[in-house]
Amino acid sequence: MGHQGTNYGKTFLVWGLLLGLSLSSVASADHLFEGNVGTFLGDARLEIEQVFKGDRFPNIAVATDGTVLAFFNGVRVRRSEDGGQTWGDEIKVGKGFMGGGVTVNETNGDIFAFVESQHPPAKLAVFRSSDHGKTWTETEYRLIENSLGHLPSMHMNEHGITLRHGTHAGRMVRASRWYAGKNDRSLWPEHYTNAIYSDDGGKTWKASEPFPANGTGEATLVELADGTLYYNSRRHWAPDGENPLRRWIATSQDGGESWKGLAICETLPDGPQDTNYGCMGGLVRLPIEGKDILVYSNCDSPSGRRNGTVWVSFDGGKTWPLKRVVDEGTFAYSSMTAGRPNTPSEGTIYLQYESGGAKVACFNLSWVLGGELTGDGDVPKEFSSP
Repeated sequence: MGHQGTNYGKTFLVWGLLLGLSLSSVASADHLFEGNVGTFLGDARLEIEQVFKGDRFPNIAVATDGTVLAFFNGVRVRRSEDGGQTWGDEIKVGKGFMGGGVTVNETNGDIFAFVESQHPPAKLAVFRSSDHGKTWTETEYRLIENSLGHLPSMHMNEHGITLRHGTHAGRMVRASRWYAGKNDRSLWPEHYTNAIYSDDGGKTWKASEPFPANGTGEATLVELADGTLYYNSRRHWAPDGENPLRRWIATSQDGGESWKGLAICETLPDGPQDTNYGCMGGLVRLPIEGKDILVYSNCDSPSGRRNGTVWVSFDGGKTWPLKRVVDEGTFAYSSMTAGRPNTPSEGTIYLQYESGGAKVACFNLSWVLGGELTGDGDVPKEFSSP
């Protein structure tokens, strides 16, 4: 369908939202946001490229036109208009310190970047791009506290999402973090992760209730096909008897306003296993209509931030039966996203990670299917023979 089909889809999207349809039903009509699993299959492929030197804190996102945006420290971004084959020069977003949670508004294409003045908690500035990341302008916003009176920090979380299903379709949601006033080890038992959400295109953001476990921070979230929000968090402190070395999860049935069903995912590591300090991980739901294929990234090592690995779930995070090593070398914070149907990014999974600066790995689901079994669940028959 090319660009003509994409433009038609955007027009249909606007009318659909005006008529009160869910974003998912609008997207389904043109596959603008969710497509066919076959685009992520075919010949297995993996390409890795160094895109930044020095600095820290990755976030990667895909604009509505398919442009891939690799952010580093929040204030620097490089764009790829050809699905990750080539990258443009660095573009300045704004002055400050990475806030994480870059969020694409799928209703109009705006992109929001959150930049704090220094290591948080600190003053927050929000920048917006309306041209797929080419230029950025600081924008006014309002952040509303949650029921505890807490205004969270933005550092340092996976990219945000636009909800596509149910009564909250069109809402933007991104993970955030309450620091209890200071990033100090003595306060870790009071820290918690949560989210912020906007129903008015980014003018107003409301802080959600806490994730149901303290000592958490630097989180990821995705929306499943039935509208459930799946939340996956780092945890660098836990009470005696609880495991801070693995990832902690919860879900939301109200569009990210509250979180319930706390559980530990014993399969997914939270950073090196010789420390409970954890490590920011990446998470994406592949944009495949009617399927909940999730891919998670982190280091998979007994010690040290190295041996970068991805895990795949075919049932919305209930089990994680396969994993595959992306980079055996240095691998610290990571962020993941997936290409959009009918754009040059279609069918590709993008993983940006700290390694001598930042690298971007481009691969497909077929490549992940060539990995090793974890023993946690089964690979569906349709994917058992890549």
